[in-house]
Amino acid sequence: MQVLDDYDKMILRQLQHNNKITADELANIVNLSASAVQRRLKRLRDEKIIEADVAIISPAVAGISITCIVEVILQEGNSKAIDAFKTAMRQCTEVMQCYYVTGAYDFVLIVNTTDMKHYEEFSKKWLMDNSNVKHFYTHVVMDKVKVGYSVAI
Repeated sequence: MQVLDDYDKMILRQLQHNNKITADELANIVNLSASAVQRRLKRLRDEKIIEADVAIISPAVAGISITCIVEVILQEGNSKAIDAFKTAMRQCTEVMQCYYVTGAYDFVLIVNTTDMKHYEEFSKKWLMDNSNVKHFYTHVVMDKVKVGYSVAI
């Protein structure tokens, strides 16, 4: 991976704020030509510095009304069991984020569901019926105080 110079950093800062900005607009902001900006954008994408260009959709549009933070402790902590749980979580559409962590828990999940019944169905299928899940603890989010997707550059 190439080291980011000041121009790359300025471009990335702008894109994190608005990824629909045109190369011409970026060029004016960072004081480069539009073609130079396009070359840099291509490199940043090719090198996976820009991991994805996505639209962040309001969960309410999909009927999502509940977000839960779920802490999971596995029965067994061997690599095969951990990899199996990771694979299962990647397949689960309710799991928005899954972190393999150190400390008292093995995994922390961010789970979106339409309602508590949906969460109960999720937890039965993916957690209660998983013989390698020893315990899980659920925290229901009452208010999203801050949700960020940008990285400080």
